[in-house]
Amino acid sequence: MHLLTSLVLLCSAFSAAHAVTVYGQIPLAQTAVATATDSSAATQTTLAAYDRTELTPPALPSPNPGANAYTLSLEKSAASVQGLSIPHVGGGFWGFSIEMSVVSQVLGKNSTFLQVPFLNLLANIQERAGSVLIRIGGNTQEFATLVPTDSIANGHTFSKEDSGSNQTTKTPAVLYTQDMFYMAANISQMLNVKWFMGIPFNDSVNWRLEIAENAQAIIGDNLLGLQAANEPDFYEKFGRRTTYSPELYSGELESLISTMDADSLITNKAQLLAPSVSGQWTPESVWDTGFIDKFKDRMYAFTVEHYPRDNCAAQFATGGDIVDPQQIFGDYLSHTGPVSLVSPYTNSTNLATAAGKPFLMFETNTASCGGFKGISDSYGAALWATDYGLQMAFNNFTHAMLHVGGQNAFYNPFTAPPTNQSTFNEWTAGAVYYATIILAEAFGTSNQSRLIDLWGNSGSVYTPSYAIYDGDALSKVALFNYLDDQTGASDINVTITVPQGVPSSISVKYLDATTVSTKNNITWAGQTLGGQFEVDGRFKGDLSVQKISCDTTANACVVPVPAPGFALVFMDTTEPAVSFGTATQTFATTAHTKSHNTATADPAVLATSNGHSAENRAGELGSTSPGSASSSGARRAAVASGLAGIVAACAGALWVGTALVR
Repeated sequence: MHLLTSLVLLCSAFSAAHAVTVYGQIPLAQTAVATATDSSAATQTTLAAYDRTELTPPALPSPNPGANAYTLSLEKSAASVQGLSIPHVGGGFWGFSIEMSVVSQVLGKNSTFLQVPFLNLLANIQERAGSVLIRIGGNTQEFATLVPTDSIANGHTFSKEDSGSNQTTKTPAVLYTQDMFYMAANISQMLNVKWFMGIPFNDSVNWRLEIAENAQAIIGDNLLGLQAANEPDFYEKFGRRTTYSPELYSGELESLISTMDADSLITNKAQLLAPSVSGQWTPESVWDTGFIDKFKDRMYAFTVEHYPRDNCAAQFATGGDIVDPQQIFGDYLSHTGPVSLVSPYTNSTNLATAAGKPFLMFETNTASCGGFKGISDSYGAALWATDYGLQMAFNNFTHAMLHVGGQNAFYNPFTAPPTNQSTFNEWTAGAVYYATIILAEAFGTSNQSRLIDLWGNSGSVYTPSYAIYDGDALSKVALFNYLDDQTGASDINVTITVPQGVPSSISVKYLDATTVSTKNNITWAGQTLGGQFEVDGRFKGDLSVQKISCDTTANACVVPVPAPGFALVFMDTTEPAVSFGTATQTFATTAHTKSHNTATADPAVLATSNGHSAENRAGELGSTSPGSASSSGARRAAVASGLAGIVAACAGALWVGTALVR
């Protein structure tokens, strides 16, 4: 065994294979016993992220306001189209907002133990969009405190303590070590990931600027921005300020800038993100203070945050009205929802564009406080998130960030298995992750993609459509069918015509599922990430792209869209995105059996170590997203400073080393 290990290590030094993370794995002989007798495993599958509840698809509208067949007449040149959006840069439009308190669940234990499925999920987007945007923050950033290296046990980078917050979600104070920044930096060395982080805002007298100092020094050019206050319009409601207003917030931002100016460790003084208001104040109430002109030279971007609904009453027993997901499911299955969500921000996006700044939806998802059972994790949510993203892009949002919470959130784009199942279960992908892939393919890497909402089919809100232009040329068409009709009677045929002539053929990728309520067997171009506890971040199955012949004499390409369904039409069949399946650069998930340095814990403790159930949540620590409180420890990895590399896997080897160093 010593000889084999030596040979593998020697081979690793010369291998060009991809980086991997070591996973501890229950020995095969023990696996059956563990899964059969460990009652905690069965219990944990009832956490929101693994809930299998399926709702009943809403009844079909009567009468159906649309037709089963309609025509879209599109211009070949963007110069002939009025009302196109701004050009959209790389990054796939949808990024991810990761609650600071769950970073160790998502990114990894520390800078030398990164989660391989997470890397693969990002690699899928990078291949299509060129880069990926990630925000680490949320309400838990507001109380975040840097602690000395090795001050927290068990090799983790994070821990938590009571913040004293009285807000609905009982936000904990995150304790973190400098290793958090090396985690981000190491990920960016493997993939083109750009980062946003947040400056704690709970104490505006004694500013804690360690996040800004370390992020700039360690993450470097891969750090795009620093959030200055998360949802400041809720500060008074949550007891963070006795009284608060847009004017008082503006004054505190001036104080922060003055303190940053005096800090020689902060070299880039123009990376702020603000105001990140979330509904208690309108953006206009902030702009009216002279905010844009006063601060635009210090801003990377202007930001807002918004969820269409909240599920806080059900998750946290706040005493409010509990929403029945079945009754509101239809609200997520219509173009009306995305349009109404975005329309209040059109003035703001115009102001940001005029100021020469990006405008970001910095945190959003199907509903705050973790989303809704049966909605947030359904195929219907994938359709909604695709439409919502395209609608924001059409209205000149630059990017938007899907929020990622803990084990007790329904809306996660992806979720690691519970701690005591991580040795034999894989990750779970949420339906909304597929929307991030679709928009990445729709916009590509040219930085010249613009789009327009077509309002086809006589403006039917159940069959929205968009045209996407790359540079000057018509590139793609996005077609939706929100209706759920298993008889086939609500399937639609969309005829695309172009005055200058259609190509001889087009390629079509479909986002497929049997019903809007299903959580299983969702496929993009015939491929799936896998079911619950089956996801390693790579697409599975054969790529299936439909090639449709066009009638060049009649100037018509007919695209069928099932009910329910979504189709992305590629007007150029040679475009590289047509052949994208799983990313060409992925990371292996090989594991070896641990024989030492293992630990055991009470299953009852493990059941809540990465997230609490709704029934035991009251009185415990929390965050913006439920299920994110834990008592995990943290310490910086002892690896040579300034180095970054990969311990590569040798082909056929049974042993794999750690992922990256610094």
